[in-house]
Amino acid sequence: MSELEAELRKAVRGEVGFDVTSRALTTMDASNYRRVPLGVVAPHDADDVAAVLEVCRDHMVPVVARGGGTSIAGQATGTGIVLDFTRHMNGLVSLDPDTRTAVVQPGLVLDRLQEAAAPHGLRFGPDPSTHSRCTLGGMIGNNSCGSHSVAWGTTADSVRELDVVSGRGERLRLGQDWDGAPQGLREVVDGELARLRTGFPELPRRISGYALDALLPENGADVARSFCGSEGTLGIVTEAVVRLVEAPRARALAVLGYGDEGAAAEAAAGLLPYGPLTVEGMAADLVPSAHVLPRGGAWLFVETGGESEAEARARAEAIVRAADVVGSTIVTDPGGQRALWRIREDASGTATRMPDGSEAWPGWEDCAVPPQRLGAYLRDFRALLTAHGLRGTPYGHFGDGCIHVRIDFDLLTEPGVAAFRRFSEELAEVVVAHGGSLSGEHGDGQARAELLPKMYGHDMVRLFERAKGVWDPDDLLNPGMLVRPAPLDANLRFSVLPREPVDVAFGYPADGGDFSAAVRRCVGVAKCRTTSAAGPAVMCPSFRATGEEEHSTRGRARLLHEMLAGELVTDGWRSTEVRDALDLCLACKGCRSDCPVEVDMATYKAEFLHHHYEGRRRPAAHHSLGRLPQWLRLVARTRTAPLVNALAAVPPFAWAAKRLGGIAPERDIPRLAARTFSRWWERREKAPVGTGGDLVFLWPDTFTEHLSPSVGQAAVRVLEAAGLRVALPPTVRWRTPSGGGEGVTVAMDPVSLLRGRERVCCGLTYVSTGQLDRARAVLRRTLDLMEPVLGTAAPVVVLEPSCAAALRSDLPELLHDDPRARRLADRVLTFAEALERLAPDWTPPRVERPVVGQTHCHQHAVLGDGPDRRLREAAGLAGELSGGCCGLAGNFGFEKGHYEVSVACAEEQVLPAVRGAGEGAVVLADGFSCRTQLEQLAGVRGRHLAEVLAEGLGASG
Repeated sequence: MSELEAELRKAVRGEVGFDVTSRALTTMDASNYRRVPLGVVAPHDADDVAAVLEVCRDHMVPVVARGGGTSIAGQATGTGIVLDFTRHMNGLVSLDPDTRTAVVQPGLVLDRLQEAAAPHGLRFGPDPSTHSRCTLGGMIGNNSCGSHSVAWGTTADSVRELDVVSGRGERLRLGQDWDGAPQGLREVVDGELARLRTGFPELPRRISGYALDALLPENGADVARSFCGSEGTLGIVTEAVVRLVEAPRARALAVLGYGDEGAAAEAAAGLLPYGPLTVEGMAADLVPSAHVLPRGGAWLFVETGGESEAEARARAEAIVRAADVVGSTIVTDPGGQRALWRIREDASGTATRMPDGSEAWPGWEDCAVPPQRLGAYLRDFRALLTAHGLRGTPYGHFGDGCIHVRIDFDLLTEPGVAAFRRFSEELAEVVVAHGGSLSGEHGDGQARAELLPKMYGHDMVRLFERAKGVWDPDDLLNPGMLVRPAPLDANLRFSVLPREPVDVAFGYPADGGDFSAAVRRCVGVAKCRTTSAAGPAVMCPSFRATGEEEHSTRGRARLLHEMLAGELVTDGWRSTEVRDALDLCLACKGCRSDCPVEVDMATYKAEFLHHHYEGRRRPAAHHSLGRLPQWLRLVARTRTAPLVNALAAVPPFAWAAKRLGGIAPERDIPRLAARTFSRWWERREKAPVGTGGDLVFLWPDTFTEHLSPSVGQAAVRVLEAAGLRVALPPTVRWRTPSGGGEGVTVAMDPVSLLRGRERVCCGLTYVSTGQLDRARAVLRRTLDLMEPVLGTAAPVVVLEPSCAAALRSDLPELLHDDPRARRLADRVLTFAEALERLAPDWTPPRVERPVVGQTHCHQHAVLGDGPDRRLREAAGLAGELSGGCCGLAGNFGFEKGHYEVSVACAEEQVLPAVRGAGEGAVVLADGFSCRTQLEQLAGVRGRHLAEVLAEGLGASG
C-alpha cells in the first residue's frame, strides 16, 4: 500500500480505491479524453472532503471532483485523486415549498430532486438531457442549462448559496455581497472593474471562462454565481441551496417543421417573444423514424405551459400561427410528449454515428452565439466543415443560440489529430466573430480552454489565472482546466487502443469487424446509469440493483477499453477485473436498444468469456447450464425425466446436484416434461402438411421441447386455427438437390443417417456462457439440418423470445462467414409476427381480460413487441406489460452468487406488477425464464400468449 493510500484510508470514513477497477472506471468521462488517476475516494461528508484535500496537498497530488461522469469536455478526469460524490454525498437535505428552495448534496441526481419537488408543483429549472444521471454538483461545476433555459436560465440562475472547501482547505459559505469570498478576491476584482464590465460577450449561454463579472457591484457581488461553471478548479462543493421554480400545470408541445436546419435556426429567435418554455432544434439526420414528426427536413420543438391543457394548447397554436412552417403538430398527451422528447434527448448518443455508420465525436459540442446570429453562424459553420472535409449534424438549444454537434474527426491517426486541432482553432475564430462563447453549456475543460485567449484575449485570461490563484494557490484542484490548460489534442482516449483489429469470434458487422470500434461505441453519456427503468426500457438492470458503476454498461465498456489499452488492465483477456465486472451482466441485451449508440454488452461478454476461458477450466455452471440442451436431450433419449424429477424433489440429491453444477442453492430445479413437445407432435392426429394455408416451420427450442411443451402445443393449435400449415424442422441432415423451391422433397445423406436423429438449436446457452466454438459447431449443424427449409419460402416461427433473438442477431454475427446464417435469421418470426403477416384476416378469440407481466428483455431489445401489442389488443387483453428484466435471464439467475441481484431485478417492476394485479388478470410471460422467476419468487404461473389464445379457442376437439 502506498503512503498516499494509507494516509487517505486513515483520514476519511468513505471508501478509498487504489485498485485497478476503481481507477479504470474513472479514466474517462463522456469526452474524447482519458487520464489515469492514482485512486478514487467516495467521501462521506464535508469533513472527508477537507481531509482528502489536506492529505493531497501534503503530497502535491491533484484532486478532481466527479459526479455522474457525463462531462463532455474532459473536466471529470484527472491523474491524481478523483472524488466520487455519487456513492454517499447524494442526498436531498431539505426542501421548503414556501421559500421554493432545496438544500442538496453534490452527488444528488437531478431527477431525484425533480421527483421530490413535483408534489409541490415545483421543479429545478435547468434540465440537461442527462437529467436521469447527472448530479447537482456536476451541474454547478459546468453551469449546466438544458432545454428549458429560455424560460428558467442556467444553473447559475438557480443557485442561492454554496458550501465550498477551497484548495487550501478553507470552508466557505458563498452568497451575494461578497459572502464567503476567499481573502484577496475582492481586491483582484476592484482593480479590474473596467475590464470586467467590457470583456464579456452578452448572450444567454456564455459558459466559457470564469464568471468574474458576477462579482461586479451592479451584479450583487454574487460569489456563488461566480463560482458556477468553474469546473472544480476553485473549490469543492459540499452542499448547495438552490432555487426552485413553479412548474406549469399543463404543457403543450408544438413541433414545427422547416425545410432545413438553416430555416429552423433563422426562425428560432422570432419565437422568443411568445414566452415559450423551450425552443429546441434538430435535423432529419438525427431522427430514427421521421414519420412521427410533421413534414420537414428540420424541426423546432417548442413547449408552452399553462394553468390548463386548453391554455397551453392555445399558446402553442399562437406560435404555430406566427411561424412560417412546412408542417406542424401540437401534442398535449404526456405520453406522446415523452416519446418526442426522447428523440431529442437521445441525440447526444445517436449523433456519435453518421448515417453511414462512421464515428463522430464531441469536442465542439456546444458553442453558443446570440440567438439572432444563429442562422448566419450555422452557414459559416457548415462552410468550415466542408472546407475541412468533415461532417456533423447540428442540433440543440436554438432558442438560446447554442448548438450541439458531433463531428467525424479522425482521432485515431496523427494526421487526423492534427486536422482536429486546425479545425478547432479556425472554428473558435468563427464563433468569436459572431459574438459567441466557445462553450454554451458543457464547459471548456480540456477541449476548449486552450482557445480561451481567442475569445477573451490574453489579459482577461491572465485575470482568470489570478482568480484561480486566490482560490487555489497550490493548483491542487483540477489542474489543466480553464487556466494553464493542457493542449486540446493531448490525452485523447483513442491513442492507447490497438491499431490492428483484435482477433475475435463475432463479426461485429456494424463496426467493420473491429472489436476496438465496438468498445469505442460507449461515449460515456451514461444512460445506463439511470436509477429507474422508465416505461418499457430495460438497460441496465444490474446497475439499478447494485448502484455500482462497474455493473453498468458504461463501467463494463470502460474496463474493456482499458483491457485493450493494456496500460492499467495488463493481463488482457485473462483479466479478473473485467471478468468480475461482466459477471453480473445479465446479457439482457437491453443496451442494444436502450443505449443511444447501441452498445451490445451481451455480445461483448460472450466474446470475453470465450477468450478468458480458452484452454482453461470453466466454472461448473458453464457445463451444467451452458450445455443444457445436451443434458436435456440425453434425458429425453433415455426417457428418464420422471426419475430426474423425483431425484430433484429429494433435498439431499437436489443439494448435491446444485453444488456440483454451480447452481444457486436458493433455486428450485425446474421440472422436466414427462413427454417432449416433439414426441407429442409425432403422435398427434394432424392434417397432412401438403394441404391448407401457408406453410410455417415451428422451432422446437430447448425450453419448449423439454420444459414447457404446453406452449408448443398451444401455438400449433392457434397457428392452425389461423389457417396456417405447421411443420417442424428436419431431424436428420439432408443433401439438398440443386434448385430448391417450394417443395421439401430432398435426398438423404447416408452418412447423416448413421448419426441418428438430431435437433436444431439456436446455441443460446453456449453463447451466453462464452462457449463460442461449441456455439458455432451447434449452429453449423443447425444450418445443415435447415437446408431443406432454406430451400423453401416458409418462415420459421420461434416461440421463445431469447431463442428468436439469438437466431436473428447472434447467428449471423457468429457465423458471419456462412451466407445461410443470414438467410435463416431473415426467416425468423415471433408468434405474433407470424399471425400478423401470414394470417392478417384471422380474428383471434376475444379473451376480454386484463393482463400484467413483462415484455421479455430480448424481445424489447432485438425483436420488438409491436405485433404482440396489436395481437393482445385484438384479443381483448387490456393493459400494458412492464419493462425492466425479470432477473433470471437464462442461466444468470441460476448461477451461484447471482440470486440476490436476480431477485432485486425482479422486485423492480415485474413482481410488484403481478402482486398488484386484480383478480382475473392474465399473467403474461412469453419467456421460460420469466415464467420460472414468477413461479419461484411469487408462486404465480405465467403464461405464453399462445396458451392464452389457445384457451380462448375453446375446448380441444
